[in-house]
Amino acid sequence: MRDVETKLLTATSPIHRIRGRVTGNESVRASLYNVMAQLGKHICTKVGLFRLSRVFAIFGTVACVGVAALPVPLAWAGGGQGAASPLPVFLLDAKQLEASRQAVRAGDGWAAAPWARLKADAQKALQAGPFSVLDKAVAPPGGDKHNYLSQAPYFWPDPKKPDGLPYIRRDGERNPEINKITDHKSVDDLENAVETLALAYYLKGDEAYASKAVQLLRTFFLDPATRMNPNLEYAQFVPGVNTGRGIGLIETRGLTRVVDAIGLLKGSKALTAEDERGLKGWFGKFLQWMLDSRNGREESAAKNNHGTFYDVQVVSYALFVGRRELAKQVLEAARQKRIAAQIEPEGGQPLELARTKAWSYSNMNLDGLMLLATLGQRAGIDLWNYQTPDGRSIRRALDFLTPVALGEKKWNYQEIEGGVKPESLFPLMRRAAAVYRDKNYQTMMARVPQVNTSDRSLLFSSQTNSTRQAQR
Repeated sequence: MRDVETKLLTATSPIHRIRGRVTGNESVRASLYNVMAQLGKHICTKVGLFRLSRVFAIFGTVACVGVAALPVPLAWAGGGQGAASPLPVFLLDAKQLEASRQAVRAGDGWAAAPWARLKADAQKALQAGPFSVLDKAVAPPGGDKHNYLSQAPYFWPDPKKPDGLPYIRRDGERNPEINKITDHKSVDDLENAVETLALAYYLKGDEAYASKAVQLLRTFFLDPATRMNPNLEYAQFVPGVNTGRGIGLIETRGLTRVVDAIGLLKGSKALTAEDERGLKGWFGKFLQWMLDSRNGREESAAKNNHGTFYDVQVVSYALFVGRRELAKQVLEAARQKRIAAQIEPEGGQPLELARTKAWSYSNMNLDGLMLLATLGQRAGIDLWNYQTPDGRSIRRALDFLTPVALGEKKWNYQEIEGGVKPESLFPLMRRAAAVYRDKNYQTMMARVPQVNTSDRSLLFSSQTNSTRQAQR
């Protein structure tokens, strides 16, 4: 055994010298990751360590563990503690986040402005909340304020009825009455604050950000006195018609950002193992409610953006709680159930085009399909390049909208309240550019305005990575 250790020390002595020069330089150390991984594996093979049962931690960066040698950049171990492990995020780009973290901590010039923006947002978030469904002034049916409650936004009193009931639909026109019930705003505020704080913690390692984020999570999901029950039985009710609808599930689509935020907080001192178990338990129950309840089944059957974002939530939550096979089943079904069913051969999305805000809803559903495709990447299922024999695909839906965004074509569908906003498609085009790398698409992207150099998305989104490179 001593002879084996001697061989390994001799073989790795060049790495010792390299390591000594780059210990204080995270970006250099990270760039050596792949080279050292292959070298480590070669070393272990040569000295016959495949059958050894114990670990030889011969030097701080490379260890032979059973069948391979793996160098571990220290920055991969979370914000400052714990063993290195893959970053548990599903919609965010883990590689981009790691590169940005190194850049922020090294003071790289390109990262200064977006980090300043994120830091300013995080400082505000330190004063936010806490948020709870208990804050609303009215109780849902049954009287339990732990149950989420919201009113359908596009329904108004019937002017022909003395009491206005039942309410009638005016698509695209938001009834200000909905603001009297605060649960929807509480969820939105929670999502924004927790995501911002988690990103700031991960990039800089300041435990104050993590501590605040965890406080918000505990209040909303875990504390028996303030937590939300894991259901949406009373979401988007229509006065005089029902007490809740499956459509209400659209209001929690942003909780997928909370799932990723929890992943960013995993290495912090603030997030305990008990917190993680509790949060996974809450999302596991919410996921099961989505699968089993009448409202959940209705939303699953929806053939427009509601069905798309139902799938996005199911897949995200399933991956989070370890139900990978369920996630894969939903992603596999999405090829026919979402892409083929929702997109015409020429790229139009008929159920979105029928709305009074056809441009906005076409963008929204395409955003959902792209999020679903991103989740597919995590599960090894390609939705980005899926295409039916007659041409229905995510890219075809994007191609349908692109000429309008670039000013080449007039929008021939309704878009009330301000008209078409071409810039709303640009983030989706940038996201697609990271996937569709053919020459024609890249040439078209040259016409899309660059992301502002202070935009915080430069730090965590692969869709803006090419923009950052161009601006350096």
